[in-house]
Parts: sequence; structure tokens; C-alpha cells
Amino acid sequence: MSTHFFQKLSQNYIEILKDDEYYDITIEVGEDPDVKIFRAHMIILCYRSPFLRRTLASNKIRNDGNLNHIKLPNISPEIFQVILKYIYGGIFSLDEQDTINISKILTAADQLHLQELVDYLQKYLIKNKSEWIEQYFGLIHQISFQSNLLLELQQFCTDYIAEFPEKIFKSLDFTSISEKSLISLIKRDDLKIDEVKIWDYVLKWGLAQNSSIISDPATWSDNEFNMMNITLQNCLPFIRFFGLSSKDFFRNVRPYRKFLKDQLYEELLEFHLDTESQIPNNILFPRSNELCSKIININIVSLTSAWIDNTSINNKFSHIRDFYLPYKFKLLLRGSRDGFTPKSFHSLCNNKPHTITFIKVKGSEEIIGGYNPLIWKNSCEGEWGKTKDSFIFSFKNKNNVKDTILSRIKDLDRALFYCDEFGPAFDTDLLVYVNDDDCLNEYNSSGCKQRSYEKKVRDLVKFSIDDYEVFQIMKKES
Repeated sequence: MSTHFFQKLSQNYIEILKDDEYYDITIEVGEDPDVKIFRAHMIILCYRSPFLRRTLASNKIRNDGNLNHIKLPNISPEIFQVILKYIYGGIFSLDEQDTINISKILTAADQLHLQELVDYLQKYLIKNKSEWIEQYFGLIHQISFQSNLLLELQQFCTDYIAEFPEKIFKSLDFTSISEKSLISLIKRDDLKIDEVKIWDYVLKWGLAQNSSIISDPATWSDNEFNMMNITLQNCLPFIRFFGLSSKDFFRNVRPYRKFLKDQLYEELLEFHLDTESQIPNNILFPRSNELCSKIININIVSLTSAWIDNTSINNKFSHIRDFYLPYKFKLLLRGSRDGFTPKSFHSLCNNKPHTITFIKVKGSEEIIGGYNPLIWKNSCEGEWGKTKDSFIFSFKNKNNVKDTILSRIKDLDRALFYCDEFGPAFDTDLLVYVNDDDCLNEYNSSGCKQRSYEKKVRDLVKFSIDDYEVFQIMKKES
């Protein structure tokens, strides 16, 4: 049995910071006029910080008697003093820091690859400072997506964006966020905000980057239009102009027509003026304010709803008004949220009628799935579910319905399969399961081998799951 005397060890190492005899490196931090030089010890820095280890390894060994010297201009002296105390003694006190300083310490810890401190500060901010994050969301969002070490904060920001997008756009520092951060916002399918408002906020951001331009486009010169166009050129592909009403297009987009390529503008004019016109392939479909999905969009919701009701609709969606949306899609399970195990599937989806499963295939944009009009349930030995209304399907991607495959049941007695070690199973035509008889383990087998349904939904039998979602569908109130 060993005893750890960490408190005294930490105290001794903190005392080393005050050493003015045995240090072998100096570190210059900050920028004029706030610059300070710290004395430190390479052996400690190398073993505590992977970043400093690499930095010091890249420096040539000095043979002139002078000390090694490095510069960290992105970290202030005040923040680096806190970081050094952590590096040497493993000590960090939240009581001594306000929230803005904590965000600066987090950024510095991330730069120095101090993963332990990064994880601690992420959790603290998420648990205790969510309102502050909301107020300064642009700053935190930008910080979190600058690094692969800040995954928890990234996930918090991602979930928050989906739930409260307008709060983000109205935050104090929205116009100061980077182009990369803005694009990561507006490219999302699950933003619960009208498309015309997204367009207005993008324009607001663009104007903030060009402070000399006033807001009225009627007064802009060709040079000013060109400046704004350059600023917004990477954002424009993510605005869903075909999702706007004709009135919003006329009032909010037409004044900025010089931003749009001639072909796109002509297609938009035709779309809004001629209700019988067809829209181009692979456009970004309107966002659904009701749909809580990371896999599908309104396009797939409309088409699968029509399949459920055996209703014929125009697969090209010649106009937004053609969308067939008689159902609410209530999310029961998401693998990335609830787990990829038969146990989680059965605990969340059993005994609920009318469910539809969507599976995103790993390494592609392909989506496969199936509709179960009955219920899912447990079975120790395995049991068949019989129905004439089930079907399975596949999409090459969520924005293209041309290559869609719909396969309805042909052997009614083997439409569904219930088993404790299986997730959603439509005979062998589409199934995911655990191949070791333990429903607590994650799925390790999945396939699409045609047998009881009319068509095979994919050429390759085996596939891996990137994510999957199960929804219960319910008729909307009229």
C-alpha cells in the first residue's frame, strides 16, 4: 500500500517558481505595453505541456551560455501567472477569477494543450455559467471551434444553437464572430428561425465588417456592392432562397440581386412568379422549425409521409407548397445521444405504434430506414411481426430524391422481427443487432439482404452506422 503526499509536493513545486538560481529558460508573454518575462524550468514545462515540449524541442540547443527564451504574445502576464501556478503545483482557484478571465485561461490552457485544465474549465462554464455563455455566445462559439480539445463546449454550443438560434443572432458580440463561425451557424438544418431572418442577420454581419457602408442598398455604389459581395460570398451558398416566401424574396432579396449569379437569380424569379415551375436539383430545402433531427430534412419528411399514406406526390417538389406534411415527427431515440444498444432502443421505442427509423450510413451521405405501423417489443427467443403496411427505403442523400428506393413488404408474415439483441429489424432486408447475445453491448452487425421486401435498398449488404434516429409519427391536429 502506498501513500500519496501530494499537498506538500505541490507546495514545494510552487516554491520552485520563486527560484532565481536554477531556472534555465525565460518566457516572454503579452504584447506592448503589457509584457512580462517569467523564469521557469524546461524539465517541468516539457512534462506538463505538450505544446511547450514541441516548442522547446524545435529550438536549437544554445552553446553560447545564454538561456533559452521563448515568446507567447497571445497570453497576458496575468493569465500566464495563473497557468504557471497550475503547471507547477496543480493548483487552480475559481474564486480568484471572473468569468471573462476564466474564458481567457481556457484559451491559454487550450493553446498549451493542458487537457486536464481544459476539461475542468469546460465543465465549469457549461454547468455554472450558461447565461454568461448565452450573452457572449459569439466569443465562446469561436473559442470552442478553434480546437479539437474543446469538444464538450462545442457540443454545448451546437445543442444551444439548434434550440435558441435567435438568441445567438441577438447576442452582444454576434457581428464580431468569424466567418467560419457564422457559416457553421447558417449551414445547420435544425435552426428554429425563419429563413428571411437568417438572411437579415447575415446582411447585418456583413455590414459590420464594412463599417463605411450604410445599411440602405439603394445608396450603394458598384464598389460598395462589390465589397459586400466579397464579404458574403462564402455565406451565400447556405442561404435557402427557395425557402423564402415570394413577398420576402421581393422585399428582402431583390434589392441585393447583384450578390447572386444571373442563373440563380433567374431561377428564383421563375420559382416565385410561376407556381408550376420546377426547382433545380440539389437545392437546400427549407428548414423545419418542428423537426428535431440531425439526419433528415423536410424533403425526406414529406416523401416518407406520402409513402405512409400511400399518396402520390411530385418527387421533384415543383413548389414548396407541394410538401406533404400531415404528421408530427416525435423523436424517441438518437444513437449519438441515447446510445447504440438494443437495450436503449427497446427502453425508448417499445410499445409505441407508428414509428419510422432513419439510419445514416458511416462514410457517406446515404440514409436508409423503415416504417413500422405496429409496435416494437422484446422477445427472448425471437418473434415475427405481421403487417401489410411496413416498408423500407434508401436515399443517396437528404437533398436528392431522384435515386430514392422504396421497397414495400411482400411477405406479410415476416415484415418485422422482435428480439432482445436486435434494434429495428425488417427481416434481413434491414436490420441492426448485437452478435454476442448481450443487449447491453453496442450494435456490431448490420445489413440489408433482400428477402421479405420487394426490392433491395442498397447494393452492398453490410454497412456501419454513423447515427440513427427513431421517430413516432402522429397526425397533426387540423
